[in-house]
Amino acid sequence: MPKFKYTAIDKAGKQTSGKIDATNEEQARVKLTNKGLMISQMTELASAPAGGKGFSLNFGKIIDNEGLTVFTRQLATLLQAGLPLLKALHILRNQEQNPRFKQVISEVCDQVESGNTLSDAFGQHPKVFDRLFVNMIRAGEAGGVLDTVLDRLAKFSEKSLKIQKKVKSAMVYPSVVVTVALGIVYLLMVKVVPSFQQMIMGQKGMSMPWLTAQVIRASNILTEYWYVLPLVIAAIYVGMKSWLSTPAGKRVFDTLVFKLPKLGPFVRIVAVSRFARTFGTLMSSGVPILQAVTITKDTLSNVVIAGALEKVHDRVKEGEPLSVPLEQTGVFPPMVVSMIQVGEETGQLPEMLNRVADTYDEEVDNTVTALTSIIEPILIVFLAVVVGTIVIAMFQPLIGLIQNMSGGR
Repeated sequence: MPKFKYTAIDKAGKQTSGKIDATNEEQARVKLTNKGLMISQMTELASAPAGGKGFSLNFGKIIDNEGLTVFTRQLATLLQAGLPLLKALHILRNQEQNPRFKQVISEVCDQVESGNTLSDAFGQHPKVFDRLFVNMIRAGEAGGVLDTVLDRLAKFSEKSLKIQKKVKSAMVYPSVVVTVALGIVYLLMVKVVPSFQQMIMGQKGMSMPWLTAQVIRASNILTEYWYVLPLVIAAIYVGMKSWLSTPAGKRVFDTLVFKLPKLGPFVRIVAVSRFARTFGTLMSSGVPILQAVTITKDTLSNVVIAGALEKVHDRVKEGEPLSVPLEQTGVFPPMVVSMIQVGEETGQLPEMLNRVADTYDEEVDNTVTALTSIIEPILIVFLAVVVGTIVIAMFQPLIGLIQNMSGGR
């Protein structure tokens, strides 16, 4: 969006200047006039050419979830301490170490300084501040409780980050075991098995058991066509990623995951916890219920629950209470529906949603611990079976040879 630099006279007769974003000069003038400014000069700022000084290659996210959570908490703390918004933004900009995010904060400062609201300034950077973030800020500004909303948003981000770290840390051990297991199997197949094969082939009268023949065949394939394996893995990865990027593929995958034993209930718990926490935080911040449902739907990665919320939105729009269509989707657990129904009847829906989220967050912790304790022995047994099969396959011909030699004496 083009940016315009202006000089104007405010209602007090003082000269002021700044920058404003608008699609064209006419829209920029309308925005400034609505703010009570009399424009004396306006020029459009030229954007940096693609190959010029302002050109840079940026890869990855501008800031990760943890960094954004820290920024939100710091901004909430500064505002609750009584600092003006612009002063708080300047402090955070000056202490920011990430150059790309520092540039974003600088642009937000410029827009707030030129008279735009904080939500509009954040909305200009959708890759950093999502719809949930922007709409909660907008609701806080409308209600005059920006510091309170930022505090809720920070708590929401902190709890979401805690769940993510819990799940990631639980997957470290299984990932290490699987990596080590694959490495051991690969070394056995490309180093040990060929040596045994040469020894077996050099013995006269030694029979080749079926299992040994299959292991040797697999070893020969890995040794001679080693470059095919990474290509196959890459093809499977790219194919799965492309398929999951389609709405139909994502829906099929999420539906299948829900039906898996142990893993399916866990994924459902995480998704419901995310729904309750997001929806409850939006409602507590004063976002209208229909808008809250839409924003919550857009923040969920599971398309099964997102599709159910789309139907819920249409039913609520027609005047039905939230709990009725939620129950009829068959996606949400009965306990969640019951608590939402109680919240609607008592007028404490946001509080009930946050209690549901707290309950399910605790259940996520317990489920992660339980799944980890189950995965560990399964992986160990799997590793033992695979390595044991290779060892048995290699020693079967030797055992047969020893038996033949013993029988011939």
